[in-house]
Amino acid sequence: MEITLTGITTTGTPHLGNYVGAILPAIEASRRHDVQSFYFLADYHALIKCQDPAQVHRSRLEVAATWLALGLDIDNVIFYAQSDIPEILELTWIITCVTAKGLMNRAHAYKAAVAENLADPDGDPDKGVTMGLFSYPILMAADILMFKARKIPVGRDQIQHLEMARDIAARFNHLYGEHFVLPEAVVDEKTAVLVGLDGRKMSKSYGNTIPLFEPEKSLRKLIMRIKTNSLPPEAPKDPETCTLFQIYQAFARAEETAAIRARYAQGIGWGEMKQILFEHLNSRLSEPRQRYHELLQTPDHIERILKQGAQRAREHSAPFLAELRRAVGIRPLG
Repeated sequence: MEITLTGITTTGTPHLGNYVGAILPAIEASRRHDVQSFYFLADYHALIKCQDPAQVHRSRLEVAATWLALGLDIDNVIFYAQSDIPEILELTWIITCVTAKGLMNRAHAYKAAVAENLADPDGDPDKGVTMGLFSYPILMAADILMFKARKIPVGRDQIQHLEMARDIAARFNHLYGEHFVLPEAVVDEKTAVLVGLDGRKMSKSYGNTIPLFEPEKSLRKLIMRIKTNSLPPEAPKDPETCTLFQIYQAFARAEETAAIRARYAQGIGWGEMKQILFEHLNSRLSEPRQRYHELLQTPDHIERILKQGAQRAREHSAPFLAELRRAVGIRPLG
């Protein structure tokens, strides 16, 4: 059976952009019965960017509750926390020992950090660069290689990491025999990338997000803050350049989108369109929002689900790590 794997970084409260770009496609894919799917909270990855223990802990809870509230099929997929699979960290060290430093030097995130440092008057290329930032593609490779996943859904910005995982796996296989499956990136070109409140890509780093399960009143206030141009209500408007339309389209059916597109051609006031968007989003998200807040009140229930998933995951990871240990020479002496 084909194996797929999806990692979910626990670095903040999920927003509308996360939902459209990653969560919704993955939730739908979790109902497939012709593949074995692994879904995990990438909580060790979160430590690279965040050293606030309370925030890390809160994000783990919020992200897990989000996926469960939106209908992740936990009976059909294996859903676990990365930190509950000790074999992943041991594998990280094993493959670190066959990974060329030059490969890590080419990682986009590391190169961007160095370039930013060199632009600073101090000119120290290593300022603020931790070994976590430098080598996290190796941890990502371990996440993937541990479960012999071949198909990995990713955004375009993650393709390099998949290529690195393939390079690492191929190097290990060359040295120790054919143990790893070489993963393949799966990029959905139809996946929408939402624009945020200020017209830039919706991102936590820009502070322009709309949290997915924002309370009703706060949701309306955020939508009313979305930037628009100064065209009068009666003027025809281009929906393709409008943040309001883009968000609406991502959550609406085809016939609903067509009707709003016609309104743009006829002329529609921005205040009216913002109200339409608010009502549509609020209606679409009200039930999962309620489930989400109920789940937040029962963290022990979420923890049990993750532990059960980890137990299922370790049925794969524990024997495979034993195989890899033997391959590198770490086996009983007698």
